[in-house]
This record gives sequence, structure tokens and C-alpha cells, in this order.
Amino acid sequence: MLDQFKNHINQNLSFLTDSKLLIAISGGMDSVMLTHLCYQLKLNIVLAHCNFNLRGDESDKDESFVIEFAEDIGIEVFVQNFDTITYAKENKLSIQMAARELRYDWFNDLVEQLEFDYILTAHHADDNLETFLINLSRGTGLEGLTGIPVVNENIVRPLLPFSRKDINKYLEFNKLTYREDSSNSSTKYLRNKLRHEVLPVLKEINPQLLESFNKTQNHLKDSLEIINDRIDTISNKVIDVISEKEIHFNIEKIKKLDHSKAYLYELLKGFNFTEWNDIYHLLQAQSGKQVYSSTHRLLKDREVLILTKKDINEKQIIYIKEKEKEIVTPLGILFIDNVDAVLEKNSNNIVYLDADKFKYPLILRQWKDGDYFYPAGMQGKKKLSKYFKDEKLSLVEKENTWLLCSEEDIIWIIGRRLDNRFKATKTTTNCKKITFKNAYN
Repeated sequence: MLDQFKNHINQNLSFLTDSKLLIAISGGMDSVMLTHLCYQLKLNIVLAHCNFNLRGDESDKDESFVIEFAEDIGIEVFVQNFDTITYAKENKLSIQMAARELRYDWFNDLVEQLEFDYILTAHHADDNLETFLINLSRGTGLEGLTGIPVVNENIVRPLLPFSRKDINKYLEFNKLTYREDSSNSSTKYLRNKLRHEVLPVLKEINPQLLESFNKTQNHLKDSLEIINDRIDTISNKVIDVISEKEIHFNIEKIKKLDHSKAYLYELLKGFNFTEWNDIYHLLQAQSGKQVYSSTHRLLKDREVLILTKKDINEKQIIYIKEKEKEIVTPLGILFIDNVDAVLEKNSNNIVYLDADKFKYPLILRQWKDGDYFYPAGMQGKKKLSKYFKDEKLSLVEKENTWLLCSEEDIIWIIGRRLDNRFKATKTTTNCKKITFKNAYN
């Protein structure tokens, strides 16, 4: 087993031999074996143990075991205690998700502070098969069937080629002790139910199940590579606009694709959508129709689908005091300067105002129904809704439009049009220059 592990490291993970490594150790059989193997290969390792305080005295005994194990082999160990239940309640998470967040947040803090190169976890072949079955039972795309990656950014899983049976043999041969987590025997959790009730049956049907699964998964990974290459090509064809704020997908070009529904899934699967039929129907829907995920929105706007993040700045109001010179807004920065006179023509991003015509505090807000202004260069007033229509603004552009106001009066549609009532003239004696620097340009 040691020789197999050494060959695996040399052939597939050779970068670990010259790296500073942090091993996540629970005290269970998997992480004890991983630690012992890395110790035998004289890799540069340090241990990190999380005590989630979920199993009373048992959790404390796990911690003591890990400390003693580290001392026996002369390896440094870090231990962190967590109030997992409180964290889960405060953040509205399941206990499992709370523990995961706490664990990896702490690991990443250690990586940053002590300059570790990689975090090693002890996931193995049986874990990989269990993850496959969990994803399959819940419904997933091809990526969910390709299993746990060996390398994911700075997280490395060196034991993925090895089975639970291999681990047991290694521990017995080397007379290594480890801790048993009593919760692993409970079938309350889906993973444990699969481990204790489903996988034994599958292995009885096919004793070479893990080998067969590994072959199948390699084929799936190859297929995924082909699909990703194709999606890269299609993305270049159907995406008209891509920026920090939004992505525009050309509807007509998507419609011309064979299997356009499948392409929509591949293009949008990274944005947490679940209602794929609704997304497909957007291709034929009226402008303004929207589909939401937990994090994003997809909007039909004329001939494009516009993808944006959910608006977290909705109904936000910012007040500007008289002496403020630099104001950060959701769209960029406003710079306010006192000037003696109008030095240039007003533009979309630079305006000159007569400060005697407005009152502080100035107000920054988003537009609302019924808003109107007196457009500079025109006679009379105009509703913002009519102005937006004339300017052919999309719904997303409207939502991202901010107004500079004096009480209820609009001074400036920021980045677009000045109100005639507030513009400075040659006779203005109290002149303000406001410059808008767009954060996205």
C-alpha cells in the first residue's frame, strides 16, 4: 500500500513533494491513514483538527487522540473548537453545512497566515461513489456525476484511488488505532444510508463495483471535456455582451442551435437556476418576463436574455451633506468640486450646477413610477418612464439608473441627462462641478 501511494504521488501529484501541506485530521481511519502515509514519505506536513462539539465527551476524546497521535510521530497539530450549533442557527444552515463552512474557513485562515501550499483531505474511492449516488438521487447534470475532484484549487485528495477496504488493510498491517465516529453508524443521513444499506447490495451484485465505477467515471470526465470545449465555442457565438454587471445572450442565435434547451442548461448551470423549463420558455416569452435563482436573475429583453445578479441595492437611499466631496455609490463615485464658472459643456458624466437652486442634503436614489424631470436642452417636463422608452433602455439599465435629487426634484439622471432647472449658467455665482466615475468602465 505504501508503494502504491508513493507511485500515485510521484506520477500524479508530484507537486506535493516540494510543498508545505496542511492535513485535515478527524482522528478517523481515513485521515489517520493519510497522515501516516505522508509521514512515511517524509512529506512536509502539519495537522489541523476541528472539534465541532457535537458529540459531547466523544468529541473531546477525538481531540485528545489526535493530539496524542501527532505527538507520537512528532508532527505539529493545530486544534480549533467551534460552537457549531449556534453558528448553524445564526446562519440558518444545517449542522453539516455549518460544520463544513467552519472547517474550511479555518483551514483557509491557516493557509493564509502560515503560508501552506495545499490542504489535504482523506476522501477515498468509496466516498467518491457515495457522492455520485447522492447527486444521482437528487438530480444533477454531468458535472455532478464526475465525482469528487482529486485537485480543487488548493485542496488535494490523495486517497481517491484507494478503497475503504484498502484503508482497513493498511491500518491492520501497521497496527494503527483510530477513532470511530458513532454518528457514522446512524442511517439518519443519506450518505450513511447509502453506505450501510445500498452499497453492500451493489457490491454483492458486482464485487468489482469500484473498478467498474472508476472506468465509467473516467468516460464521463472525457465526455465533460468535450462538452466544455463545445460550450466555449458556442458561448463566443451567442454572448453579445459580457461585463461585471451583466451578460447578454442572443436569443435568435440560441434558437438556431439544435438542442437549444440543453445549451441553455450548460450556459447557465453555474448560476444556481433550477426551473429549466421556465428558462427555455423565455426564448418565446414577451419582453420583461424573468426567471430567478437564489443568486441571479434571467430577463427577457427584446432580442436578448440578460443575466444579472439579484439587486441587493434596491430602494437604497444615500444622503449627501454639504461638505462632502467624494461619494461612493453602487454604480461608481461622485466627485463634487466648487468652481468659479462653467468650464466646459455638460456631458453624461460631468455637470455644472447652480448651488443656489438646490437644498442639502442632496439625495441619491433609484427611480420610481411617476418621476419626472425637465431635460436640459428641451422645453417642459418629461416622465422618466417616457425618457427611458425614448432612450431604448433595457429593464436592467432602468433598474441601475440613479438620480441625484434636491428634496423631491430630480437634479440629474446620473450618467445620462441633467435637469434644466439646476444647470449653471454664465450668471451663476455659486457653481458646483460634479463628476461621475463609473465603476464598471
